[in-house]
Amino acid sequence: MNMKQKWKATIFFLVWISISNSVFAKEWSPSKPVKIIVPIVGSTNDVLARIVAPKLSEAIGQPVIVENKPGAGGNIGADFVAKATPDGHTLLVGYNGPLAINVSLFEKMPYDSVKDLAPITLAVAAPQYLVVNPALPIKNVQEMVAYAKSSGGKMSYASIAVGSASHLTMEMFKLAAGVEITHIPYRGAGPAITDLLAGNVDAAFLVPGNVQQFLKEGRLRLIATSGQKRFPSTPTVPTLIESGYPDFLATSWIGFLTTAGTPKPVIDRYNKELVKILKSTEVREKLESMEFEVIAGSPDQFRNWIGSEIPRWGKVIKATGAKAD
Repeated sequence: MNMKQKWKATIFFLVWISISNSVFAKEWSPSKPVKIIVPIVGSTNDVLARIVAPKLSEAIGQPVIVENKPGAGGNIGADFVAKATPDGHTLLVGYNGPLAINVSLFEKMPYDSVKDLAPITLAVAAPQYLVVNPALPIKNVQEMVAYAKSSGGKMSYASIAVGSASHLTMEMFKLAAGVEITHIPYRGAGPAITDLLAGNVDAAFLVPGNVQQFLKEGRLRLIATSGQKRFPSTPTVPTLIESGYPDFLATSWIGFLTTAGTPKPVIDRYNKELVKILKSTEVREKLESMEFEVIAGSPDQFRNWIGSEIPRWGKVIKATGAKAD
């Protein structure tokens, strides 16, 4: 083959590759209904999934079904997606627990959150509210610490799941304040809040969207937040940093993932559609009204975020001695 023929063959090959990639990327769409697995019940994860699902269905031309698979601190639902067929028909709404915390909290994990799951986009992030039952004589962090110390270990707190940010943030607070508060884990925000309202547990760290209604009704009391700065909607409520704990910062976050090994054009399609949905005026305003910051970035950004969160929460777990119940 002479040089001219080699050049023609090379050009033909490159054109063929370009056309093939372009056609595959444009033609991919789900061939059956898509499941969004939520590894917890009655939480903002569930709310986010149900806000996004109908709009994603419109975008991809298939029904999108939200299915809750709670248990083991989110591990059951995450493991289900990790072991699904990598064809783009099973998505996960993941959060701190099953993606970054549980690797240090559990002695044995059924999946590897880095190797077995493929990030699509980090959706939202938010500091948490530190709330107490209003029947308690607690109106600020200092009074909470005093109450915990005087209760002889009888004060309790609810978490939405073992290994959730609501669990580990309170463990971080216990360490910082030098107090003992008994952990009562629940399977989701719904039952945790129900018992908190009833006075069966005393306190909790929860994302704003889960408790705003009850704060307005006076059925819960907000005494601090876990962010870098105060929420615009609650300007009189101090952060824990302002309350005497200068290094205290804890963020909850939620993102979308799928099974590792899913073809890149499939992940790119989902990233494109989910970012568009999350940044749409209607959805963004709903999420911001729940005090969430909309992130909606790239798969690589989400992958790097998970990688940075694993050692961050690992340090908290090691320092507090927290473990899965």
